[in-house]
Amino acid sequence: MKTGDIAARLGLRTLSGKVGNDDGPDVRFGHSSDLLSDVLAHAPAGCVLVTIQVHMNVVAVAAHAGVSAVIFSSGMTPAPEVVRKAKEEGIVLLRSSEATFSVVGKLYALGIRGKEE
Repeated sequence: MKTGDIAARLGLRTLSGKVGNDDGPDVRFGHSSDLLSDVLAHAPAGCVLVTIQVHMNVVAVAAHAGVSAVIFSSGMTPAPEVVRKAKEEGIVLLRSSEATFSVVGKLYALGIRGKEE
């Protein structure tokens, strides 16, 4: 599923990246964590990450882990310099006012699953 399709279906606000309905990178899996060490250790490449962390390290970890997109939940909004860095790295950033649990539930309903170890 394309990140643009996810953004449209969940009503997400795009902060960086091109995400029209058929645009954006493919999302193969989902992962949710607020611990960046967990993301590095367990997030599968090509996943969408749902988090409330909005600092610069999120972009660095997402790029290193091969994350396709980051959804900031609970209305969290990164600073402009974080968005600029995500654009440089080609990381799609999306925002939801809904709680992490709700966002993850909606992703699951769309058929996005976590990668089994």
